[in-house]
Amino acid sequence: MKILSIRRLRGPNVHLSRPAVVARLRLDELAGRETSDIEGFPERLLRALPGLAEHHCAAGTPGGFVSRMRGGTYFGHVTEHVSIELSQRIGRDVSFGRTISAGEPGLYDLIVECPEDESPESTLAAELLETAAELVTAVAGGDCLPGTALAERLAALTGLAEREATGPSTRSIIVAARRRGIPVERYADLSLLRLGWGNRRRLAWAAMTDRTSGIGVDIAADKQVTRRLLEDAGVPVAAGGVARTAQEAVRLMTVLGAPVVVKPRQGRQGRHVALNLRTPADVENAYAAAGGDVVVERQLPGRDYRVLVVAGEVVAAAERLAAHVVGDGESTVAGLVASTNADPRRGEGHTRVLTRIALDDHALALLDRQDCTPATVPAAGRQVWLRDNANLSTGGTGSDVTERVHPDVAALCLRVAALVGLDIAGIDLRLGDIAAPLPPPDDPERITGGVIEVNAAPGLRMHLAPVRGRSRDVGDAIVRAMFPGGSDGRIPTAAVTGTNGKTTVARLTAYLLAGTGLRVGLTTTDGVSIGGRTVHLGDATGPLSAQMVLGDPGVQAAVLETARGGALRRGLGYDWTDVGVITNITADHLGQDGLDSIEALAHVKALIAERVRDGGTLVLNADDPWVRSLPERTRVRADRKRIVWFGTDAGQPVLAAHLGRGGTAYVLEDGWLVQATGARRMPLLRVEEVPGSFDGAAPYAAVNALAAAAAARALGAPHELVAERLASFEPRLDNPGRATVLRLGEVTLFIDYAHNPAAIATVLRTLHRLFGPHRCMAAVTLPGDRRDDLLAASAQVLADGVTRVVLYDDEDPRGRTPGEVSALVEREMRARRPQLHAVRAQGHRAAVEAALRLAVPGDVILVLYEKLDAVLDHLEELGAVPADAAVVHAERLTARPTLDLGIRPTRAGSSR
Repeated sequence: MKILSIRRLRGPNVHLSRPAVVARLRLDELAGRETSDIEGFPERLLRALPGLAEHHCAAGTPGGFVSRMRGGTYFGHVTEHVSIELSQRIGRDVSFGRTISAGEPGLYDLIVECPEDESPESTLAAELLETAAELVTAVAGGDCLPGTALAERLAALTGLAEREATGPSTRSIIVAARRRGIPVERYADLSLLRLGWGNRRRLAWAAMTDRTSGIGVDIAADKQVTRRLLEDAGVPVAAGGVARTAQEAVRLMTVLGAPVVVKPRQGRQGRHVALNLRTPADVENAYAAAGGDVVVERQLPGRDYRVLVVAGEVVAAAERLAAHVVGDGESTVAGLVASTNADPRRGEGHTRVLTRIALDDHALALLDRQDCTPATVPAAGRQVWLRDNANLSTGGTGSDVTERVHPDVAALCLRVAALVGLDIAGIDLRLGDIAAPLPPPDDPERITGGVIEVNAAPGLRMHLAPVRGRSRDVGDAIVRAMFPGGSDGRIPTAAVTGTNGKTTVARLTAYLLAGTGLRVGLTTTDGVSIGGRTVHLGDATGPLSAQMVLGDPGVQAAVLETARGGALRRGLGYDWTDVGVITNITADHLGQDGLDSIEALAHVKALIAERVRDGGTLVLNADDPWVRSLPERTRVRADRKRIVWFGTDAGQPVLAAHLGRGGTAYVLEDGWLVQATGARRMPLLRVEEVPGSFDGAAPYAAVNALAAAAAARALGAPHELVAERLASFEPRLDNPGRATVLRLGEVTLFIDYAHNPAAIATVLRTLHRLFGPHRCMAAVTLPGDRRDDLLAASAQVLADGVTRVVLYDDEDPRGRTPGEVSALVEREMRARRPQLHAVRAQGHRAAVEAALRLAVPGDVILVLYEKLDAVLDHLEELGAVPADAAVVHAERLTARPTLDLGIRPTRAGSSR
């Protein structure tokens, strides 16, 4: 078997509501064979991976997969399950998989779930799938990966998974945020999180937020500055000072009196902190280990405590105990450490809730002070210390004492966090008992306890998983502080999809929302704009573009054009939207990405309807039969959403029934765009006044306006404002490249992006109404990634609708040979209309100029383009100027009959 390709779906997708990976698998010699054809296959595979016995498969109960193997199943299906089992073995929690035919014998697509916060750049999924394919191939061949080889492979993958996974602190914030419905985006494999969208978004990095004071962080990082700042404020701290030489450190010990603590001035996580130092040699060694520039402090007696302060509130407290083992009278110190480290809660660094204990030089020195070595067998019950400090990062443990914190101690910790300037702080104290009141300032016993350190970005593990006492949901405390009042961090958001019209509807919706004063982020096939200013050029209808908008802190509302390609190849860039608009579903892109029918295309478009939140609004085209069928799909859950229809005929049965139930629709009635609710009608604009409708000659402009009005109203735009903004929309400026009209001398140029049969037919009908059929000609390119039959259908529509045509090819042939598309289109056009005047040109410049030479005064040239700016720049060079609508109207030839365009799409097909 061989994995040919792997792609990552980063968000909700047509297979799953969570991220997934899609692997194209070729079975090669296993094609056409089943597991029952190979004697002993299930037993050999189960010996390698016993956990497969628990897999449910279609049976829905443990053992279902084993039954399928014994009864006979194909090897792509087996590879899917093996990949999932390997994931579970390395601690990567996934359970969903699906295997589907990729259209050829022996070729399959494996869809396997990915952890929601795993980096899209991670290689883990690919390595697991490769390992699964290798293992299944070996077992099918009567062999197996040697146990040691498989174990080594899994050990390496386990290490990679732990390095890339979120740590417990970050994970607690993610879980708390998602529990409240706050969208979370993790940056690569870092602990940096984006919570929320647009101007409501917040950033968190471990236990720091975007409002954590930089000065506070710097103060906390410098132990001497922290100590002096608190001491000057009357906070009880250990006496001490800075030493920049070993001699200064020894002198300070003499002044302070032993025992003392030596710690790096800029240290963190307990590294190179030495306690209980009583001799000059101890201090000199500790100074050398810390690397110089240290703080020397009198060691305070008492117990170690950590108090977590979040936004002026004590949310958790723990008593910390340094790394140690307890003798059993039989095991050596080294054996006891190994046994302790075998606890599955312990891992390297901060990957798990506890950290493994290291028998390093520091531990060996401490053992020596206790007259021990790693080979010593401590008596039963004897505590052997392996660290002086109680940090979890050096193997320590914590016990919850939150409910025991005395109000005096809580008040002290709140004051300390405020003095240092931290919204989230871990306050380390040495106290006799955290439940006891603090001694008064004039009490000589005051020196027996105090603050020993303040931590920015404090670790949360000891509170999340204490070895004794209650777990504290400190992640929730941080999220509550970041999003007070129950906010979910979301902004008004609409997604727009369909075959034709989605760019126009998205732009118009954004324009209507901008009238409310909101700063709108917009993605379309032409790029990304924020507040009306373009920030990115290029096709921006996929998940990365959506994230660009949703992650911008200046955006107050988002309108996301969402295309088939991005959704299929990369998934969605969001989890839910408030509004989903589906303009129409007609034949286009068939033959791409495994889509061979309009039904399959509708399945993809339905994803946008599925991902409208419960209580959100579906804006659907009542004129389109495929769109009308979407509410019947189980995954759309239409009963939990508000449906708003739009269409050209209020008497259409689905629409009429909807209005009869008191529903809302946006329709054309008596020459007006109307908002209808039950029997009530609220006019918006006359059809002929809709910008881009050319006095009603382009009815698709009115249909697009209905869809945009419905979306904007669903997001809170007032009725009167929508009517006003609809009238002020300027297509040439606000919707470039869609029905853009220019004049060059006495010839009109109609620039449009129509690139499928329905869209081209719609445009040509408009031009016939405006200019007459015998005045229409075209300079045309069509995308090479369309199937031959779709290109042929477009060619036939053009042949029926124009008298002369110049054909040229896209600069990007999209897998075709140069000139192949224009040759195919010319052949089909001539077959349709042998007398048609058709010529071919190289590139858009030559094509436009050739069309102009063929034109006579009064003609209109339909220019279909690949790149709008290149065409407009060329026309400007030639002297073309924007045409006034009145000029276009004056040249209408209403008396001439309209040619039959060959295809008759539904009214839905006319909404472009």
